[in-house]
Amino acid sequence: MERILTSELAAYAGERVRLAGWLQHRRELGRVTFVVLRDGRGVAQVVLGEDDDAAELRELPLESVIEVEGEAVASAQAPGGAELHAPRVRVLARAEPEVPIDLRRPRLAERLALRLDHAAIACRHERERARFRVASASLAGFRAALDGLGFTEIQTPKLVASATEGGANVFEVDFFGRPAYLAQSPQLYKQMLVGVFERVYETGPVFRAEPHETGRHLAEYVSLDAELGFVEDHTTVMAVVREAVAGMLERVEALSEAVGLLEIELPELPAEIPSVRFEEAQLLIEEDTGERVVGEPDLAPAHERSLGSWAGREHGCDFLFVVGYPLEKRPFYTYPDPARPGFSNSFDLLFRGMEIVTGGQRLHRYEDYRAALAARGLPEEPLTGYLETFRYGMPPHGGFALGLERWVALLTGAANVREATLFPRDRGRLTP
Repeated sequence: MERILTSELAAYAGERVRLAGWLQHRRELGRVTFVVLRDGRGVAQVVLGEDDDAAELRELPLESVIEVEGEAVASAQAPGGAELHAPRVRVLARAEPEVPIDLRRPRLAERLALRLDHAAIACRHERERARFRVASASLAGFRAALDGLGFTEIQTPKLVASATEGGANVFEVDFFGRPAYLAQSPQLYKQMLVGVFERVYETGPVFRAEPHETGRHLAEYVSLDAELGFVEDHTTVMAVVREAVAGMLERVEALSEAVGLLEIELPELPAEIPSVRFEEAQLLIEEDTGERVVGEPDLAPAHERSLGSWAGREHGCDFLFVVGYPLEKRPFYTYPDPARPGFSNSFDLLFRGMEIVTGGQRLHRYEDYRAALAARGLPEEPLTGYLETFRYGMPPHGGFALGLERWVALLTGAANVREATLFPRDRGRLTP
């Protein structure tokens, strides 16, 4: 007899079937014991009568792994509309008596730190599991959207020879006796590969020695990166961002069970996401908060929240592009705005008041790179392989990166990005 999943049980009403999973809950009602068995797709109820030969199941510790054969019986009161009667049970793995996380509640009640300490157990809970199904669907939607736009998926090194992309927040490692670094992003490689494939994307981990202890920062996270050639300017890239987000939402919407369980309010994505120039955004922030921000080179989290509220009021939209950041706060490869000295052809995408995407147009001429590096006092030598690409012809190009965990946290209503990360890494956490 082949095993079926709990989600399939109702379809086998009247037949004898075999289920396997974890013993999640047990309650006695008179002479009948009701057992809830959980597998990777849901739960099923097993009914033990007084005469059923399953005495061990009445005493078995919760979270033990069991295999149950029995008769599938339609029942409107049972989860999924069916339950298992006349069971025969085989214990596959006996659990310890005290489970560190109570998985029987509709929502986990333990504090976040304890849940993260026992992440592999906490993620067994149906709501936690649903959140990571949303992450999986989002990733699949991103891939599908870019595949449909003619992109090629790539994989680039996570060990690099120099910390040259910008910023000091990198992890140094010993690479056979010489220093190397964990890659902050695939940025330089994906640009180089525009010269090979024209359109490329990558999904994978990136590493930042992030000093901030906030609910939106991690030392390791999943970055969804894309780069495309022959762009008009950064607006070409923004249009691709919109299509990528649309693909992600489409796949998430198809997860109706997870969406309902997590009470997700799926956002409406307009055909064209509203945008505001950086300087105009600062004026809107000042008007909303009374805080003096004009002249600052970047936006603080509180400013992003203010703009998110404005986008909701003004456009009825959860998304907002902020366009044309000052060059001084953008990496050396960022293309300057030809009409506005000191500003750039770059953007951030805010979702519900938080930045989830950064992108823009890149420099594509070798002499422009040499000038940009010199202006910032950066050496050319560590970038020799990267710069060679531009010596031999590169088209106008641009790209973006989207943080998967932030997206999932905002979409599912998680208060902390760590709730949308299977095994978070930050300043204080290197296990499990």
